[in-house]
Amino acid sequence: MTDEGRESDDGGDPLRVAVIIGSTREGRIGDAVGRWFVERARVRSELDLVVLDLAEFDFPVHYPERATEQMTEFAGAIGRAEAFVVVTPEYNRSFPASLKQAIDFAYDEWQTKPVGFVSYGHGSSGLYAVEQLRSVFTELHTVTLRNGVALDFLHAPLEDRAGACARDRAVRLMLDQLGWWGWALREARAVRPYVS
Repeated sequence: MTDEGRESDDGGDPLRVAVIIGSTREGRIGDAVGRWFVERARVRSELDLVVLDLAEFDFPVHYPERATEQMTEFAGAIGRAEAFVVVTPEYNRSFPASLKQAIDFAYDEWQTKPVGFVSYGHGSSGLYAVEQLRSVFTELHTVTLRNGVALDFLHAPLEDRAGACARDRAVRLMLDQLGWWGWALREARAVRPYVS
């Protein structure tokens, strides 16, 4: 799902953004939320998007002594990305175990890159999950964005047109911040290696 060969508005290479769909449950709506977000993000010619849907990976149940091919593939995709958008539901005031497992398959690959969140839930809009993810990503030396996209399916289903303007504005604002941090950190990494 990558659009290659595009250039950013400043004439440089597009920012490589990995959109991670965190839910793997049967009957989930995470894939629909991910598609909804990607449709809006694709209008930004300065972004080169790739979707990493965790349901499409065959990760081991137990953490193995040696990384499997799927674990290595995922960590490689994280390493190639320069920014991330995590699409997460909220399950019992937290984020899915499948997402934490995948996050832990990489470490250095996350460092010095920005992370934005698209969260969804019933009532809280997934914000409890995001608050916990901020702590996890701080440990991984990332920059988490202040603004995100929070969807409350109890009061406004995704297809509800009444809140479309506000949701689209939230996407634009988050992508503006993601781009700023993504290019700033790209330049910083080129000038000075990060020491953790």
